[in-house]
Amino acid sequence: MMTTALQQQVFALDARYNAHRAPESPNFRTLYIRRRSQLLRETDRNSDQWKQYIKLRAMLLQQRYGNSKTDSGSNTNLSRTMSRTSILTDLQVPQFSRTNTVIPTKEAFASKAIVGGNTIAENYAFSGVHHIFDQHSKATTMIKFANNDRSRLCCSSLDGNLSICDVTSDPPAVLAVLKGHTEAVPGFDWSINNDLIASVSLDATIKLWKVSDFACLRTLKEPNSAQMLCCIFQPSNNNLILIGNSKGDIRIVNVSTGLFLKNICKIGGSILTITTDNNGKILWAGNNRGEIVSLFCELNGALCKLKKITFDPNCIITNLSYRAWISREARDPLLLVNATNNSMCLFSVTDSEGGLYLKRKFQNRHSRHMVRSTFCPIMSFREGACVVTGSEDGSVYFVDVEKIGTKAVVNTLQGHSSSVLSISFNYDESLLATSDLEGLVIIWKRSTNNIEETE
Repeated sequence: MMTTALQQQVFALDARYNAHRAPESPNFRTLYIRRRSQLLRETDRNSDQWKQYIKLRAMLLQQRYGNSKTDSGSNTNLSRTMSRTSILTDLQVPQFSRTNTVIPTKEAFASKAIVGGNTIAENYAFSGVHHIFDQHSKATTMIKFANNDRSRLCCSSLDGNLSICDVTSDPPAVLAVLKGHTEAVPGFDWSINNDLIASVSLDATIKLWKVSDFACLRTLKEPNSAQMLCCIFQPSNNNLILIGNSKGDIRIVNVSTGLFLKNICKIGGSILTITTDNNGKILWAGNNRGEIVSLFCELNGALCKLKKITFDPNCIITNLSYRAWISREARDPLLLVNATNNSMCLFSVTDSEGGLYLKRKFQNRHSRHMVRSTFCPIMSFREGACVVTGSEDGSVYFVDVEKIGTKAVVNTLQGHSSSVLSISFNYDESLLATSDLEGLVIIWKRSTNNIEETE
């Protein structure tokens, strides 16, 4: 096992017990775990010495603090919207269900030239911890960098608050905590020009926040008092916000008027995730019945259902992410799907009505929580097609979906002590943010050195 992986195991062990350290001083805990990360990177040991150190460190921490808490003791308010769960199983290495080639291919020489001959594993060698945030007292449900931005990161939480961080300042800092929702905040979205943030809550409200001064511009109550579970700005008309609620409806808010449009599209179940294509014409919604529905959205907000697939009636769709391959070599649009049947899937978008065809399916430990994944924003244009996913085993997996079996996982990050829920890259992929069930947000920096090959 490579040294970097063993160092991450030590860091994960320290992170697991960090909540026990100075419970009245969160700033000290953050400083402590950051310093531990720095010391681990600077320490030169061989693999056998690292293994011995892990055993000794684990024994000492257990003697001092006892057994650390696990996910099973965590209480998530979102459980009210998730009626179906399954028993956790051991994580298995992703196994693809098909062997056809995913675009872009190895023959995409123009894209390959951009990376200067680096291997895909070298391109995704994120390992060092840049910073750790712990401003939220409960699970951090979603994290998202501002559009085309290196530094500003927004986080939402089950504690009912949102926070905006500057991850590149010296030191990285929490710029503001946005308070106003009275219940959990499962999701939010940045407007295209990053001047507004829309957040939805289980308190049946949507709030619009001004990023310039962090003030709440407007609060809107859902007309039927349904819990609001997800939202997204319409890409081609940022005056409209698409919302999914607990009664299975897709609704639209007009930002200028502060009113809900009369047009409602009924999907069924609880709408937990929404995504659109690049121009906002085709919308996909996932619910707690294992269904994915495509819709047509006009610029004026008119909605029309197109197609529906039932992926698995016994699972919950927790995340949808769209990506159009717009390079010369690759033109195949894809939909990335996380579901609570211990899987992450890649679907091809087959037609102008948002039809889907299963291209890849692989296993990931995911059966209870709102785990998300994302496409890599830049490097996916190059050789290989990589996605990054969270997992309920506390790890972050970088997966090259062109590869089969164990070679598909090109990097694994270990540092969270509970389920990894959300993931976000900044626009140039220099930093990766990940969040977990205990409210911890880790900012990972891209390694400048070539990573070692695993055995």
